[in-house]
Amino acid sequence: MTSLDSVSIAILLGSVLVMAGILSSLLALRFGAPLLLVFLLIGMVAGDSGPGHVRFDDVRTTYLVGSVALALILFDGGLRTRFQSIRAVLAPSMALATVGVLLTALITAPVAKYVLDLNWTEALLVGAVVASTDAAAVFLLVHAQGLRLRPRVGATLEVESGTNDPFAVFLTLMLVELISVGESSAWHVALEFGREAVLGAVVGVIGGRLVVLALNRVALPQGLHAPFVATAALVIFGGAQITHASGFLAVYLAGIVIGNRPTRAHNSVVTFLDAATWLAQIVMFVLLGLLVSPQRLVVSIVPAVIVALVLMLVARPLAVFFCLAPFRFNWREKIFIAWTGLRGAVAIFLASIPMLVGLSKAYLYFDVAFVVVIISLLLQGWTLAAAARRLHVALPRADRGPRRVELDLPGQLEQQLVGYSVRPKSLYFRRGLIPSWSKPTLVIRDQHILSPAEADPVEAGDYLYLLAPPEKAEALDRFFVDMPPNSAPDPHLLGDFTVSGEHTLGELAEIYGVKVDDEQARLTLADYFDIHLDHAPKEGATLELDTIVLVARSIGGGRVNVVGLRLPEDEEEVPPETRVEAFKRRLSEVWSSVAGI
Repeated sequence: MTSLDSVSIAILLGSVLVMAGILSSLLALRFGAPLLLVFLLIGMVAGDSGPGHVRFDDVRTTYLVGSVALALILFDGGLRTRFQSIRAVLAPSMALATVGVLLTALITAPVAKYVLDLNWTEALLVGAVVASTDAAAVFLLVHAQGLRLRPRVGATLEVESGTNDPFAVFLTLMLVELISVGESSAWHVALEFGREAVLGAVVGVIGGRLVVLALNRVALPQGLHAPFVATAALVIFGGAQITHASGFLAVYLAGIVIGNRPTRAHNSVVTFLDAATWLAQIVMFVLLGLLVSPQRLVVSIVPAVIVALVLMLVARPLAVFFCLAPFRFNWREKIFIAWTGLRGAVAIFLASIPMLVGLSKAYLYFDVAFVVVIISLLLQGWTLAAAARRLHVALPRADRGPRRVELDLPGQLEQQLVGYSVRPKSLYFRRGLIPSWSKPTLVIRDQHILSPAEADPVEAGDYLYLLAPPEKAEALDRFFVDMPPNSAPDPHLLGDFTVSGEHTLGELAEIYGVKVDDEQARLTLADYFDIHLDHAPKEGATLELDTIVLVARSIGGGRVNVVGLRLPEDEEEVPPETRVEAFKRRLSEVWSSVAGI
């Protein structure tokens, strides 16, 4: 009975700690504190050296929980990544995830060698442990502080933080093996890295395609789709690890493949993984906090602080500026990307590997990583929003998006029901605009279900449900948010090659002689972009209108407010495709074919 009681006590204490972590998130969000730091502190307070006096030193369990948690976090990140949005930043992101991690470790190593009194291999291990950024830390803080980053900056950080973990894990394992065995060669390291990367990519892409096939072919009972996908992600991770491939790379790529293919119950899968990754992060950080010994930290805190400052102020910025030099990032964007290299659970998780193997200075690596994470979350985490605004990489905060209801339709994957509340100042209510690829299906008014014909005209406060492709559902949001106030169009702009987005197609037709249908003549140019684009308009977006091309020159409030006119005589001759451009295009086509995107 005593053993049964101890199990019950362990369950009670564990659940209380997790619940404390969940509830503390409310307080942390109110005061802007980095949530991950709060979870770590809860573990420290509950630990053997804190008031809780919970004795926990099971490194194997921590490593197991950390592996599962990181696999789910990376899979969830891949699942939410649209390949079209990251295609343009793949090259700089991969440079940061590989060369950037290696450079950061190499620059940090000499400092670690002298302040911690280590040999070169041990110092490199310290650099490798703290070199990678943490996806959970970066995006949890970005979302918690309400930031909207410029698309290229946000996408670069997203892909880098999702893909640098596999390289950091590989580098750490290679150095641990070198310290344990005592010898290795550059050829062996390169061969191991190539094998892990290639096999990890193969396992991830094939595993993702198999999960998509199973989801769409196997008739699972309602509610089991989400647990099936989460379990499949862990199967892919474990299978890759057993074959000595990179399980973290495999599970991230599998998430991208699944997220970019039409599947059943996609919305329930995303919602389930949201909750699963939150719980995984809380459990992982609390366990890592339990492993920390404040008394042991006192011995190495000064050299660990020096390592942390060199890492944040020297190593990471130099690596970022070097890796992004070939790409068109301005200095403000480079500084922000360098400052946003937050360290989180990945560093502490990697530091637990030497403890698991039993290296002589294992606890030193763990303590240094812990101090680096604390300082990173305090300095970088609390100043992230201020840095984004000061460096002008944060977009103006948009109005809170409409509450979108998405319902999967049994038996088919091409359409789903998307529901919105009709606001009195929304684009749909004021102008009746809706994309051509969506179809109003029913309206709910005063708890009565009406057809679109019966409900015509739609009233403010109605609930409108439309059929739309799942991958385009989010693009409907801009039709149901409040329209920003627009200034009156300037009449003299009609005589130039740029016009206000508030001018109608009919006015354009009169001046430039283009042919416009009578039904479209009353549409404004901004309306024309809203209807015919599958996504929210961006600067540079183009649409053909008879013999001219409309170019979105300026965006305001999510709509096109200045349109450029590219007339036929202004079309420049397209230069012939270079070999490098042809190679990039072919590589993109091969990836799309293999991944099924």
